[in-house]
Amino acid sequence: MTDDQGVRWLNGVEQKAWQAYIVATLRLRQRLHRELTESHAVSLADYEVFVCLNIAPDGKARMSDLADQLGSTKSRLSHQISKLEAAGLVRRAPDPDDKRGVLTQLTTAGQALLDAAAPTHVRGAREHLIDLLTPEEQSVVGTVFTRVLEHLHDPDNGRDTLPSREAWQSGRMQTP
Repeated sequence: MTDDQGVRWLNGVEQKAWQAYIVATLRLRQRLHRELTESHAVSLADYEVFVCLNIAPDGKARMSDLADQLGSTKSRLSHQISKLEAAGLVRRAPDPDDKRGVLTQLTTAGQALLDAAAPTHVRGAREHLIDLLTPEEQSVVGTVFTRVLEHLHDPDNGRDTLPSREAWQSGRMQTP
């Protein structure tokens, strides 16, 4: 059904799918966060920073690229990285190739925390999503969200703002 403003309103099936997606992804992230926090005193957001740094070339990422990969603002990420740096989990240094840029990388302590937390995260991903799906459904979910990611690439510079599909498919985005 389209209204006078050209809005194609969701029908019942579409609305059910959209609401289930919104609530399920929110609850899934909350559960993964709680499991990481309780077991390793690391938030899901910090874990995601560690994973992105772990798969980055040479284990280093420019702050601006890291913000893009995480869907974060530079300001929010800078604040988050400051806390992680104060805890000794990451370090920042000027980019030798571009003095205006800053590189961030995991410290030994940050890598150790990632290594310890990764099994908890993967168990949660399996228990709360992957193992609930048949292999066919896993394939469909992968296809659907790959299409969504491709659709949502950064239109300002024509490149994907997330780690490469190869990084995700290799499993590096879930384990160190």
